[in-house]
Amino acid sequence: MVTFHYEETIPILQELADIISQKIILSTIDAPKSAQQIAAENHLPQSSTYKKIRKLCTMKLLCVDKIQLNDSGKKVFYYKSKVRSCQFHLGRGESVLQFEKNGVCVIEGIRISR
Repeated sequence: MVTFHYEETIPILQELADIISQKIILSTIDAPKSAQQIAAENHLPQSSTYKKIRKLCTMKLLCVDKIQLNDSGKKVFYYKSKVRSCQFHLGRGESVLQFEKNGVCVIEGIRISR
């Protein structure tokens, strides 16, 4: 379980409230998927999908699980959610956001540019 307190919770909650971010996270909990797969399965524009993937990776909510070469020799990144579930508690003078981790990401710290 990973816990965030007060100031850290607001930007993460804002991102989790975004419908595109939710779809990306939910579609990659069980299996890693490419950006193209995520966009197609969730009926999302590819540009929005890539933009959100970059942001979710920066926020450490998503990670690159593997990289493969396609038929034309280009790298294809497969993303996986680092979050299995989350809980938010708002109390007197306190807000706590807890995440249940979703396994281990094989590849950490990869810079995604497009």
